[in-house]
Amino acid sequence: MKSFRIIFLILLTATAAQAQKLVPVYSDNTYQITGVAISAKGRLFVTYPRWSDTYRYGVVEVLKDGTAKPYPDEATNDWHPGQDGRDKWVCAMADYIDDKDFLYIVDPAAPKLGKVYNNSAKVVKIDLNTNQVVRTYRFAGTVDNQSYLNDIRVDTKTQMAYLTNSGTGGIVVLDLNTGRSWQVLQNHRSVHPDPAAKFVIDGRELKKQGHPTAFQSDGIALSPDGIYLYYKTIGDKRLSRIKTALLNDTTKNAGQISAGVEELGDFASTDGMIFDANGNLYLGDPTAYSIVKITPDLKLQTWIRDERLIWPDSYTISSDGYLYISTSQIQKQAGFNNGIDQRKSPYMVFKVKLTE
Repeated sequence: MKSFRIIFLILLTATAAQAQKLVPVYSDNTYQITGVAISAKGRLFVTYPRWSDTYRYGVVEVLKDGTAKPYPDEATNDWHPGQDGRDKWVCAMADYIDDKDFLYIVDPAAPKLGKVYNNSAKVVKIDLNTNQVVRTYRFAGTVDNQSYLNDIRVDTKTQMAYLTNSGTGGIVVLDLNTGRSWQVLQNHRSVHPDPAAKFVIDGRELKKQGHPTAFQSDGIALSPDGIYLYYKTIGDKRLSRIKTALLNDTTKNAGQISAGVEELGDFASTDGMIFDANGNLYLGDPTAYSIVKITPDLKLQTWIRDERLIWPDSYTISSDGYLYISTSQIQKQAGFNNGIDQRKSPYMVFKVKLTE
């Protein structure tokens, strides 16, 4: 029993030490954030989805003094219902910066998690050297108005991008050169939550209007060599992957693509995911207020546990080796708590060093 207490104290001390390395980078007392991305030159961008009436901007750049300015400008952020949303942020969800330092903004264009507004779902590619839009990719005919484009990963070698559809479930493949897109795996179990799993957080099953939540495909990560795309739903612990070569091959039918899915087992619930350069996969477990790490040999370990990680949402890695983490506090929203807002101000972005 004495040895057990010693081991427990050692583990507790190690966890506490890790928690001290979680460094606040950006905070917002009012508006809910989701996406975070940092450029090679250290420019930090944050996205704000239009999930409620408490809303101001869709995308901001965080300045060195901690303040934020609308990005790329006020006009792009100034959309109102009834206006054309094809070239403005209707409901900016995620941001991602590729290894060539181009910024991609995912706008599912579904305010308050409703239907897609007037075919406005898009991915916008921006040149950070000029702050000008390079290209806008649209998805009419690929996804329907019940879809919700969520997260994105880009392979600059093949000029292919991959997105999760969290509205109806599926993986959207985008050819960045041609602008052509297609959706796969819509009927495969890996993009839909396990009906037998209960998503328990803060001691109770997460429900909305009395019904258990059913998060479709959400987290997505591209292996460092670009060979595999990893993805999962939020509410259960299953992790899946598929070869990108199979996703990119338009001659393959649905059955052939489904046959290529590799189900790797149960690991953790998570929203976003990201690989580091060494092939470690980081997931944020909102049920345990933690970041977990899956090593290349599929060993799971809790990397950081901290009460400030209230629904760790999105991730980005800086050129100086820091993992940036946004906290969106989704489980604290009024809709999941009988109309009572339980969030703890503020919404945060943290950073933590990946290696010593």
